[in-house]
Amino acid sequence: MTGENAASASTEWLSLPEVAELLGESVGRVRSMLDDRQLVATRRQGPLTVPSVFFVDGEILSSLRGTLFVLHDVGFTDDESIDWLFAPEDSIGMPPIEALRQGRKSEVRRVARALA
Repeated sequence: MTGENAASASTEWLSLPEVAELLGESVGRVRSMLDDRQLVATRRQGPLTVPSVFFVDGEILSSLRGTLFVLHDVGFTDDESIDWLFAPEDSIGMPPIEALRQGRKSEVRRVARALA
């Protein structure tokens, strides 16, 4: 299963207006969050969408931003970052997004840094 398929099978995809509503922000602010790498989105299915698992209790998963910076620093595109977050990672025993949601950000970022 490719990262895209794994991500598609395991999460709902939110449009930017849906993300804005979830966060209580404007769509313009959500676009700024994308520019600032607080979030990452893809256009694979047309308009920009964001995986719903990037949010916990109506907020962005706190460990996501730093992890996205690490992935960007090792040369990943936004789509590659999403793929990596959803793909099973043997060294942590689960997809990195699941580990992040469990509070295992140091482990996830260590593995991401090793990708360079």
